[in-house]
Amino acid sequence: MLYKTIVLGLLEQCPEIHEQLRRKRQLLKTMERYAEELKFIHDEWKKELWRVKPESDESRIASEALELALVDLQNCLLHEFKAEENETLPLDGASAFARRHTPPA
Repeated sequence: MLYKTIVLGLLEQCPEIHEQLRRKRQLLKTMERYAEELKFIHDEWKKELWRVKPESDESRIASEALELALVDLQNCLLHEFKAEENETLPLDGASAFARRHTPPA
């Protein structure tokens, strides 16, 4: 649930996109898809940080990983919003972009 709340907050920071998605009844679907992406990216960053800093506290790793995942997701959203200013967000493109920008396992 946390991921959905975070993504909804990010989408609300772009009122034009948020309203467009809401009008086209795609806000929920878009939010859910990006929440899945955020969870995926967060998990990948946790793995990478554990590999690099095995002595770190679990909550610190999770916190740092979430910060890094949010930066990745925001970049993904900015890329997608700019690329498709007058169209609905292409979710497959967002997935591909996010996967290209996650740390190696």
